[in-house]
Amino acid sequence: MPLQDPKQLKVEAIIRPLRENDLAEADRVCRLAYGTFLELAEPMTVFGDAEYVRTRWLADPKAAFGAEVNGELVGSNFATSWSSFGFFGPLTVRPDLWDKGIAKRLLERTMELFDSWGTKHTALLTFANSGKHVALYQKFGFWPRFLTPIMSKPVEQKAQAMEWSKYSEVQEKERAKCLDACSNLTSAIYEGLDVRREIHAAHLQKLGETVLLWDRGDLVGVAVCHCGAGSEAGSGNCYVKFGAVRPGADVRTNFERLLCACEMLATKMGMSRLVAGMNVARHEAYRVMIQRGFRIDFQGVAMHKPNEPGYDRPDVFAIDDLR
Repeated sequence: MPLQDPKQLKVEAIIRPLRENDLAEADRVCRLAYGTFLELAEPMTVFGDAEYVRTRWLADPKAAFGAEVNGELVGSNFATSWSSFGFFGPLTVRPDLWDKGIAKRLLERTMELFDSWGTKHTALLTFANSGKHVALYQKFGFWPRFLTPIMSKPVEQKAQAMEWSKYSEVQEKERAKCLDACSNLTSAIYEGLDVRREIHAAHLQKLGETVLLWDRGDLVGVAVCHCGAGSEAGSGNCYVKFGAVRPGADVRTNFERLLCACEMLATKMGMSRLVAGMNVARHEAYRVMIQRGFRIDFQGVAMHKPNEPGYDRPDVFAIDDLR
């Protein structure tokens, strides 16, 4: 009887909620895993001073899972609920324990959470060139669809008169009404889509700002932006984690206005680069970004469950990358 390859032997991992005192080690494992996969000379430098672990745990501690082996934290995963739509990541496992079934266990718990939420559509972003990653997620019903480039452009120091504001400027008594307006807008591109979780996280954690775009008093665009070190952007960057404009006759014009407002915010925040992801299935929005000077830094592939477009449609003008 042939001996089993030791590299393929499964390891018994305990999957449990991620605790606050786990965050430093979870961050270390996350950076080490990504940096090792990307074959960096110094893997721990992979994200610079951008934060993914602490920001996502603080946004919803109940949606973060850790994998423990022999009392050591060896992996983690983070689920995000945008109401009817959800995604997960970063999902990471310590490199010396790759291919031992730990990622699968983390995914099982994550899928249970999405089921308990009643999430209608789930997705993720993974490495387009990694057959191993794609195959793992396919086992859970996710199928690769379109590429998602992460794009950026230098911030241009131009002041343009336009009607936009910041969520932090909204009076406390008006915030519930403002969040309802944002939810109404996002639900117009995908029923039930609601990103108030991201708006709250950016505001409460002081990660950046949410841009509100207006047209004669009506909300026509929203963009949740992270800015600088300690956020998901990193030093010098204004990162649009999510942005969208209301469908309609002026959707393209309003999308350009929203990009302009995000660039103006970046200027005000002292950032030098504007970063935004765009699934290429949203073809017209992707073309607008290219025309406005965005260039591709790297790209992944979006995988969806079920194998349907969700809001990755040509008529949708939205920004995200599901990292």
